[in-house]
Amino acid sequence: MNSKSESRIDRPDGGFTVDSDRMSRMVDDIAASISGDDRTSQISTVGGPDADAVAEINQRLRWLAFPGFFGPRELNSGTLSAHVEGLITDLGHRLSVQVNIALHGEQVRQASGDADSAEVVSAFMERVVEVRRMLSLDVQAAFDGDPAARHLDEVILCNPGLRSITAHRFAHELHLLGVPLLPRMMAEEAHSETGIDLHPGACIGEAFFIDHGTGVVVGETTVVGARCKLYQGVTLGAASFDREPDGTLRRGYRRHPTLEDDVTVYAGATILGGDTVIGRGSIVNGGVFLTKSVPANSTVQGPKLEVRLRNLEDS
Repeated sequence: MNSKSESRIDRPDGGFTVDSDRMSRMVDDIAASISGDDRTSQISTVGGPDADAVAEINQRLRWLAFPGFFGPRELNSGTLSAHVEGLITDLGHRLSVQVNIALHGEQVRQASGDADSAEVVSAFMERVVEVRRMLSLDVQAAFDGDPAARHLDEVILCNPGLRSITAHRFAHELHLLGVPLLPRMMAEEAHSETGIDLHPGACIGEAFFIDHGTGVVVGETTVVGARCKLYQGVTLGAASFDREPDGTLRRGYRRHPTLEDDVTVYAGATILGGDTVIGRGSIVNGGVFLTKSVPANSTVQGPKLEVRLRNLEDS
């Protein structure tokens, strides 16, 4: 057997094989590319929250939001308190670990002082009752707005809009408490499941309904009033991006629209700009591209479709 064949790294299942010199070069080259690029790796630095742990937190928050629908199913009035206590304890531990990682990472990046993850998680848990109240109204709004839904159970178990708003309402509370990164990861985990992109910074009022949902985008500084309804493909976005004197993007300013109470936006509509306000009770028809405000009780529509009959003899 020659020296080259003796130095090959072979697998008995016939899979990937490569000689040891080539393997060594590949390892050295890839390791060097990792060490030399701090944008795509974290080597001997503060890491971020764990994506798998975030998915488990979202899962258990659904258990807390809709007990008996998700998670343990054998619940009754005699076991409910013990179930809630166990779930809060489990969630509190999982959240504390990830909140602490997120806060510590931000402190290192910003050279800021210590933050108390235990106090943050306790304050978050005290908001659960209000989040559940909001979600109950969201469930009712989805049922009232969807003639295909046969009962409330179908909304809770099947509606992608409710799945996304559930993650959003919890993530938004952590956002308000100043937790970095983790709320966005929670939102993106739901986004990957539903195709609905709700930034945790967006302020969304009660009884919110997203029908069908795929392709909906709601930006960070969006404000949505009570009893609003969005259909698939709606974008509530920024018209443009301001820049700092050094040319970098300006961050943290108002750049997304406001929908006042009782606004309906139909499929494929795009509404852009931080100064754009859609007045209460208005309807924005499908396919509209809107960058200016409209008064209350307006209907916004694009050009009417023109239909012409073809002359089959000329075809």
